[in-house]
Amino acid sequence: MHNDDGRAPTLMVISAHSGDFVWRAGGALALYAERGYNVRIVCLSFGERGESQGLWKQEGMTVERAKAARRDEAEAAASALGADISFLDLGDYPLRIDEDALNRIAGEMRTHSPQLLLTHVAADPYNRDHNAAHEATLLARQVAQAAGHDPNTAPLGAPQVLQFEPHQPEQCGFTPNLLLDITSVFDRKRKAMSCMGAQSHLVDYYVDLSARRAVQAVRNGGAKSITHAEAYQRVFPVVGGELL
Repeated sequence: MHNDDGRAPTLMVISAHSGDFVWRAGGALALYAERGYNVRIVCLSFGERGESQGLWKQEGMTVERAKAARRDEAEAAASALGADISFLDLGDYPLRIDEDALNRIAGEMRTHSPQLLLTHVAADPYNRDHNAAHEATLLARQVAQAAGHDPNTAPLGAPQVLQFEPHQPEQCGFTPNLLLDITSVFDRKRKAMSCMGAQSHLVDYYVDLSARRAVQAVRNGGAKSITHAEAYQRVFPVVGGELL
């Protein structure tokens, strides 16, 4: 499986914090890594302030120590999933995407030409950092497609953007139109989740969620062997020659 230039195709995830990609898309990343894709994770922040509850219970914790711990966790999780990872270190709570950061994200897209982009939903009232990551993904995609942007690199094509499931989907207008079977790689996702010690309280929640989504996948015509699934909502229409 290769592009016209001989490179493996790329799946890229734009993650607001260093743990988001694990809980919400770890199965997809492991699955596509096994399929031969170049899987790349771009963490906009370490989640050092608002996404590191376990760390801030430790005496003497500092922002820099929290960043270092979150980096170690995310790198271990990415390795378990078979993915490469980079960190833009933009800060969290709030996450701010300035012009330089936007160009860095667009540069990642130009360099790696992803066929698929995964990111957060557009409207999460509980965590506005997720909204910022969603908007930055769409805007960077637009910039990376522009012929006049950075003439030293080729314009990006039209990768599909899939929003992964937020923590409280009913409050975020999340309507999944894809249930992804991750049964074959769930052990890898579980291993990646176990790396995230700063947010270990989320492991059981996402194990249970994957089982519930699997039940829905089976009820929607999936194989009865599906035991774990992830939910996604596409941003753009699927183009094809058949209705199914």
